[in-house]
Amino acid sequence: MAVRLRPVRLLLLLALLTGILPAVGMDTGGQVFNFDPEPEAALQSNCSHLTVKLEFSTKVVEHEYIVAFTGYFSAKARQLYISSALRGAPALDWRVVPRQNPASDFPSDFEVVHIRQPSPGGLQSLEDHPYIKRVTPQRKVFRTLKYTPAEPTVPCNTTRWTQKWQSWQSSRPLRRTSLSLTSGFWHATGRHSSRRLLRAIPRHVAQILQADVLWQMGHTGSGVKVAVFDTGLSEKHPHFKNVKERTNWTNEKTLDDGLGHGTFVAGVIASMRECQGFAPDSELHIFRVFTNNQVSYTSWFLDAFNYAILKRIDVLNLSIGGPDFMDHPFVDKVWELTANKVIMVSAIGNDGPLYGTLNNPADQMDVIGVGGIDFEDNIARFSSRGMTTWELPGGYGRVKPDIVTYGSGVRGSGMKEGCRSLSGTSVASPVVAGAVTLLVSTVQNRELVNPASMKQALIASARRLPGVNMFEQGHGKLDLIRAYQVLNSYRPQASLSPSYIDLTECPYMWPYCSQPIYYGGMPTIVNVTILNGMGVTGRIVDKPIWQPYLPQNGDHIDVAVSYSPVLWPWAGYLAVSISVAKKAASWEGVAHGHVMVTVASPAENDSKVGGELTSTVKLPIKVKIVPTPPRSRRVLWDQYHNLRYPPGYFPRDNLRMKNDPLDWNGDHIHTNFRDMYQHLRSMGYFIEVLGAPITCFDASQYGTLLMVDSEEEYFPEEITKLRRDIENGLSLIIFSDWYNTSVMRKVKFYDENTRQWWMPDTGGANVPALNDLLSVWGMAFSDGLYEGDFTMADHDMYYASGCSIARFPADGIVVAKNLKDQGLEVLKQETAVVEGVPILGMYQTPSEGGGRIALYGDSNCIDDSHRQKDCFWLLDSLLQFTSYSMTPPSLTQGRVPSPSGSQQPLPQRLEGNHLYRYSKVLEAHLGDPKPRPLPACPHLSWAKPQPLNETAPSNLWKHQKLLSVDLDKVVLPNMRAYRPQVRPLSPGESGAWDIPGGIMPGRYNQDVGQTIPVFAFLGAMVVLSFFVVQLTKAKSKPKRRKPRVKRPTYLQQSLTVSTAKSPTV
Repeated sequence: MAVRLRPVRLLLLLALLTGILPAVGMDTGGQVFNFDPEPEAALQSNCSHLTVKLEFSTKVVEHEYIVAFTGYFSAKARQLYISSALRGAPALDWRVVPRQNPASDFPSDFEVVHIRQPSPGGLQSLEDHPYIKRVTPQRKVFRTLKYTPAEPTVPCNTTRWTQKWQSWQSSRPLRRTSLSLTSGFWHATGRHSSRRLLRAIPRHVAQILQADVLWQMGHTGSGVKVAVFDTGLSEKHPHFKNVKERTNWTNEKTLDDGLGHGTFVAGVIASMRECQGFAPDSELHIFRVFTNNQVSYTSWFLDAFNYAILKRIDVLNLSIGGPDFMDHPFVDKVWELTANKVIMVSAIGNDGPLYGTLNNPADQMDVIGVGGIDFEDNIARFSSRGMTTWELPGGYGRVKPDIVTYGSGVRGSGMKEGCRSLSGTSVASPVVAGAVTLLVSTVQNRELVNPASMKQALIASARRLPGVNMFEQGHGKLDLIRAYQVLNSYRPQASLSPSYIDLTECPYMWPYCSQPIYYGGMPTIVNVTILNGMGVTGRIVDKPIWQPYLPQNGDHIDVAVSYSPVLWPWAGYLAVSISVAKKAASWEGVAHGHVMVTVASPAENDSKVGGELTSTVKLPIKVKIVPTPPRSRRVLWDQYHNLRYPPGYFPRDNLRMKNDPLDWNGDHIHTNFRDMYQHLRSMGYFIEVLGAPITCFDASQYGTLLMVDSEEEYFPEEITKLRRDIENGLSLIIFSDWYNTSVMRKVKFYDENTRQWWMPDTGGANVPALNDLLSVWGMAFSDGLYEGDFTMADHDMYYASGCSIARFPADGIVVAKNLKDQGLEVLKQETAVVEGVPILGMYQTPSEGGGRIALYGDSNCIDDSHRQKDCFWLLDSLLQFTSYSMTPPSLTQGRVPSPSGSQQPLPQRLEGNHLYRYSKVLEAHLGDPKPRPLPACPHLSWAKPQPLNETAPSNLWKHQKLLSVDLDKVVLPNMRAYRPQVRPLSPGESGAWDIPGGIMPGRYNQDVGQTIPVFAFLGAMVVLSFFVVQLTKAKSKPKRRKPRVKRPTYLQQSLTVSTAKSPTV
């Protein structure tokens, strides 16, 4: 009996041994633990915890211009072209600025020219030359990263650190600060007028994303060239073994990193020890484009980009950004880079949580834009949000970021040695760049890898985060292993981003899902990106086809489609406008259909001349339709008359916010007025967007036209139509802002783009244009500039750089408050309180059935950008007044007589302003600018439906996959047994892996001694247990015995019952 139990005991012992293994190196899911119980003092020698504060300013480089050519030419040819162009111009003192960098020996497509006294005629002569594409000024930027120890100091890889950064505060301070006249305040426009190093606001991320699975398969980034554009790298840094080239593009005589930012980024990508990077065997190309004083020039970037093309770089990380998507030399060069198969990965920006804060170039279709999350899969507060604002006002923004990954508390290489933790999208960007580098090395046929196919693989494999919308997470969280599976079963094809339109899916499809559509409403525009993995250029064959599903009421919606005539580089747009058919005016339900698009690209390796590759993709559409709401519940938002940076200097609405000088968030209900939009939806209002002149909407459909922070002028036809619409029952609400020409002159700055002093072309709002619009009713705003706290209807309010009402009808309601004269403080540094400042006016027009008008002098209380105290309640009250003619009694407290305006003149337009350069209404004219001809209203060409009598797919998200991609085809080995063991560290030991000579399967931390690999241990135990079991069986096998005397029958039966397994004699 005892002998027979030995195998069981051995198996139990084996199970016990194997059961201990998770505590040695793995959890039950195969994740590597990183134990770090060492004292803080010992830790700080290897891993510092830093907060990085960024200060930013600009300084003009006088008389220098970038002359861009139509092709690449030698230095001699470029100089000859410039000489030829300037030969007929007035006498100019000019010279070519020498550029001493590695690219100077090769042909280039631009030149930097110093012109002593430039004249408009001379610059125009340059631009008129047939081989010169564009002339733009040289740009100089100062960026300052200040590293300060974080308090309290905590271990790098603990949850406490992650939670600390959840309380990260935006750089837009809510506290009020004194108005200073120093250049640091009034001229601090560089933060949003130029590119900058994105703030690295301070975990061993490669193993968390399971890069070690690919390492064990032999993929470590070998053969892939990755470029880091940053602050350089020290020559003998111990973390890097394959630094192929270090180049300096600055005017300093050093290649080393004096700041540490570039070293950190390079370490996340390619460090081979301690804080390991993703691709330690990749070829690292270091481009030092910032000085130790954090100065850079556009020309440095252009030269470095050209050199990257020449060196056939595969992956390029760019942890810089800015809002200027109209910086043409920079944007054009990014397009050229990606057209040459350079996969560019860029940080989306650190301007969250505000929406509409995407940075360029990460907001471009051909660039992989990366947002940040923490280690608990929460969107990092600092990570910028979509949508893109290129397309406003007539269109709608695209989905960005493309993907998110860890960017909070990530470990990377220290400047000289050791590790430190940083946070920011400039950290998330190299995480994706490192993952992309590793993924490229796994693909045998490198011809399949290009910027489009890589982005397709990343977004198709991304893990969607629950409860987060697409303008925060893009397509979801980076999944390295699934991306590997997609890439290794990939076939060149086209795809769409987003891959479907579901106006019923919340919260992911916010804001589309936040409001149903109905007959008579403005068309819902969805801007879809076409990714073309078949080639750098492509086209859409014929026209997209609209196919409604008849069983799912698809014939209740109309669809119009516009698209890029050429897909280049690697991408294009597909703008889908969705409207409700007339027969569904009183219908409620869900409608389905899809748009079919065929993309064609020239076949690169096709022996047949003119051969093409084609790919057909389907865009499913699902919408919620409701009966048309009553007029009183419909609000129309005027987007057409909102202007923003770029291209012009449109200043901030709150002059206290000196860290955010420009109005650059789009002024859209889904960007910086998102909270206001959500509030109105919760109150039952339906908000639509007008992206065309006032002449282009049917006013009988709407109760209120809402104008907020308008900077644009108005066509005379618009003024006439609005007057007629209000007489017929349309109501108007205007939230204005400051406008004072003396203050505008005070906040001027010298802009490096135009080589001239820039004064705001408007104030916070274009008050003279608004006064022209309101003059028929005897209303006007003043040029007074006021701020202050007050109470209205038992609500605490803050007036932030607003104006007052100068004129109002005598039978209207005007509310006044005591406020500080902010204009006096700005101009003369004096403080004064003004009593009885008219800030709110409400008026019922006298015509029968006429509409109502409400004016308020400040928009900051409904703007997410700088809001300190919201006034959504006030907007509710004003809508009650305009929609239902109900005057809340609480708003009549503090009522004063209407101002007649005789005490002060109305504000005039700033003399010499350049608004006509950026205006959709004005055009240049001798003397004063004049209105352009009124443009035609947008006309949509509705697609002819091709109905389908079949059932629509039920799950649009899971239904959409890349063609020919089957994740089950690429089988990963069971890597649990191949994870390295981790034990608690002793004081003084390194807090990370140390792998001399690179990542090799089976090699571990040399400092902690040689440890038997887990898989070898398990294999040995299995073999040992097999022989032990066999030996035990042999010993326990009964020997042959001679026949014995047969036992009595009753005894034999009892033994048989007691043990059925006993051998029978």
